[in-house]
Amino acid sequence: MDSPFAYEIFFSAIAFVLGAVVGSFLNVCIYRLPLDLSVNEPRRSFCPSCKKQIAWHHNLPLLSWLFLRAKCANCGARIAFRYFAVELLTALLFLAVWRSFPWDVAIAYWVFMSLLVAATFIDFEHFIIPDEITLGGTAAGILASFLVPSLMLTDRHLVALFTSVVSAALGYLLLWGVLEAGKLAFGRKRIKLDAPAPFTWTRQGDDAEFVVGEERGLWSDNFSREKDQLLLHCNSAVLDERDLGATNLRFYYNRVSIGDEELQLDDVQAIHGIVRELTIPREAMGRGDLKFLACIGAFLGWRAIPFTIFIASFFGSLVGVTAMIRSRADSKLALPFGPFLSFGALSYLFIGEQLIAWYLGLL
Repeated sequence: MDSPFAYEIFFSAIAFVLGAVVGSFLNVCIYRLPLDLSVNEPRRSFCPSCKKQIAWHHNLPLLSWLFLRAKCANCGARIAFRYFAVELLTALLFLAVWRSFPWDVAIAYWVFMSLLVAATFIDFEHFIIPDEITLGGTAAGILASFLVPSLMLTDRHLVALFTSVVSAALGYLLLWGVLEAGKLAFGRKRIKLDAPAPFTWTRQGDDAEFVVGEERGLWSDNFSREKDQLLLHCNSAVLDERDLGATNLRFYYNRVSIGDEELQLDDVQAIHGIVRELTIPREAMGRGDLKFLACIGAFLGWRAIPFTIFIASFFGSLVGVTAMIRSRADSKLALPFGPFLSFGALSYLFIGEQLIAWYLGLL
């Protein structure tokens, strides 16, 4: 252990094992956070199928999944490959960071890697990125930049703190501008049905169930903003016991307009009829992505923001178009943007400055 090579191997192994252990905890976060479950109670992991807590010797990162052949030791239910993938990916990222940066910077980036991994897999499965990751990650990035100012390419703590805060704000505002531009350009989707279909709007407590043909969902899922509108062109419509005949219904989240008349949906129990065409509101991306880019800016600085957006948009478009062509899907195909932001951030972290220098050299 006296040679530099031996020390390098030893600490690289520690980084890999630590990453696998952290990955095991990230699996807990990925499963529990979207379900609003505590990551602390119960303290031990449990099988998603039988809910039995897993013994420590059946919960060894990487090894248990392999030795148990991806099955629960208690009920035999299959354990998804995602659990192994998260542990392995986190271990490899921890190792790559350790071998690429000074120890104090590496520790800060280990926190950042953990946030990227958790956000990526949650967004893939649920199309959300919880505030615990985005807002908590932004706070962690600002604190890390203050403690390790070299994250912001300076040796002055207050300068690093200020740069991190500004970078986080820039990330949020820049992607907010993209979101608003996307809303103006693509904020409505017109759907002309092949044949008129029945629709129902039925109150369910503070929300409602909205059904068109075979498609059903919660009313609140259709609205992200107070000004969003959903327009139904109806061959016939009945509001409670009132026959409206052929009409157009212009819905907001909490009210409906019928010609010059406007009714509060709180006073309505059910609406049904036959619809031939509808226009629904939609967003270019979720607002969690804005907060996630703020987190990325807090850790990587302002130079990473445009680079991350470009890489995420380029590869997101490439994957989206390819998926649509291969599946012969239409524009209803939805992809989470968070994983592409994570990929853009990782690209900047490891090769971003080199790519920027190469590009500027071409100019």
